[in-house]
Amino acid sequence: MPKKSAFLLLLTFMFLAMLGIGLVIPILPELLKEFGAGGKAAGYLVSAFGLSQFLFSPIAGDFSDKYGRKPMIVVGLCLFAISNVLAATASYFSLLIVARFIGGMGAAALVPSIMAYVVDITTIEQRTRAMSFLGASMSSGFIIGPGLGGILAEFGTRAPFFASACIGLLAIICCVLFLSESQSAEVRLIRQETKPKRENIFRQLAQSVHSRYFILLLMIFSLTFGLTHFEAIYPLYVTQSYGFTTRDISILIMVCSLLATFNQVMLTNRLTQRFGEKPIITAMLVLSAVSLVFLLFSGNFFYVMAITMLFFTFNNILRPTINTLLSKEAGDEQGFVAGLNNAYMSLGEIFGPALAGVLFDIQINLPYLFGAFVLLVSSFVSVKWVGSKNRVVPIENKRLDDQAL
Repeated sequence: MPKKSAFLLLLTFMFLAMLGIGLVIPILPELLKEFGAGGKAAGYLVSAFGLSQFLFSPIAGDFSDKYGRKPMIVVGLCLFAISNVLAATASYFSLLIVARFIGGMGAAALVPSIMAYVVDITTIEQRTRAMSFLGASMSSGFIIGPGLGGILAEFGTRAPFFASACIGLLAIICCVLFLSESQSAEVRLIRQETKPKRENIFRQLAQSVHSRYFILLLMIFSLTFGLTHFEAIYPLYVTQSYGFTTRDISILIMVCSLLATFNQVMLTNRLTQRFGEKPIITAMLVLSAVSLVFLLFSGNFFYVMAITMLFFTFNNILRPTINTLLSKEAGDEQGFVAGLNNAYMSLGEIFGPALAGVLFDIQINLPYLFGAFVLLVSSFVSVKWVGSKNRVVPIENKRLDDQAL
């Protein structure tokens, strides 16, 4: 399959997966009300997704290197579909948690494999733009998803889950029929025979602290922490603070994601070419922190829309910029580093929503104030260490050093 056609399919799969997630955002307040749950439950619901991502991402990334990108993409899409069917039929809140856990496993298989596939078929010069488009496809799922979810919610709270499962099934069929493998059978066989067995995720995280890409992974954690801090309680916050309805939330997320994605596509490559990745990372972290605080100042619908759009834009620019730097540092371990990337992202998805839910039940403004603090601290770390050469110790070298001792 031509590289251009494969890239378009990858964008489509990522879009459909994120569309399925976006569908359920507007119904979160009603869904929690149905089970008599509050802020903590909302946080735990999102954190379950992040927990399973954290546990399975490095394993999936390693499998992607050894057995191919396509099988892991298919597995990820299947798990997404299963999780939505389970959520659609769940009669207990605990089953919703299980459904989210399975969905996180799907993301663990899907996201690093798609990212590694993109690296396989692009040059270093093409990568920033390719990662930007990949990020845009993820964001685009939130453009149509919440709006469509708000419409489907008119037919019942569970209707968006059924729709998401159908979308996942369509993506599976397209992947099996039309996507070819990006790695040759010879390369996969060599990697199966020569690549060392990876340690468990906790040891990998400990070793990643000494790697050349640790600070970048830390930035991934920080931006995900801030984003999930924002998203986990956003529907509850605007409902309780400003009296917004499910339809209002759908319009907000849809319009803001559309504008943010447009800004990302138009600005990311231009900004990084003009200023370089490091200044952009620092600036986007600071601006994301500021926008979180500004969300608390007014309940005017258009003001909230503007601030939400800016926050999404800053995050949309930040993620592909960091991913590009990570891919440059990864060498021939693209799948493994993409798995670590997803693991750090999952840590943000675990602690961000869980803490946001706890803080929300204490005082509804606290989640955004604390999220802004984390992003601001990360910006200072970025200024000091991103791009520094004094921490360049590859994981493999560190492992050899440990064995020598």
